[in-house]
Amino acid sequence: MSGIYIGVIGAGQCDAATAALAEEVGREIAVRGGILICGGRGGVMEAAARGARAAGGLVVGILPGASRREGNPHLTVAIATGLGDARNAVIACAADALIAVAGGFGTLSEIGLALKMGRPVVGLRTWRCAGGDAGWPVIEATTPAEAVELAFRLA
Repeated sequence: MSGIYIGVIGAGQCDAATAALAEEVGREIAVRGGILICGGRGGVMEAAARGARAAGGLVVGILPGASRREGNPHLTVAIATGLGDARNAVIACAADALIAVAGGFGTLSEIGLALKMGRPVVGLRTWRCAGGDAGWPVIEATTPAEAVELAFRLA
């Protein structure tokens, strides 16, 4: 399948403000003709999927368990992996670029895996380097539109 694959990573539970950011990220990816890849469950993943589907986009969920039924209702394609958290490596590898929206330690692992695989990562209110951002390879965006623009440019 042609097109740019953008991974959206973030926590499985989030507040309404973070969900709104993720939903707008998903919508922007779809409007640009990108394919959204995510972990397929709740929180940031579900919000991004909802935004992309509302804009007519394609959403692929890489699920941790053995059942496609664990995916959120906004997925176009649900892939059950049985890999648990190791599915984070699949998400990082499948994407041309990733956008991290807020997130916890799972998001941090995906950021690390993506960077190790040479995938660019754009951050939107996500992890930052404690010692200052000098040398921190995650490119920070301030809005969903900017995050998606950067991800497409870097992909």
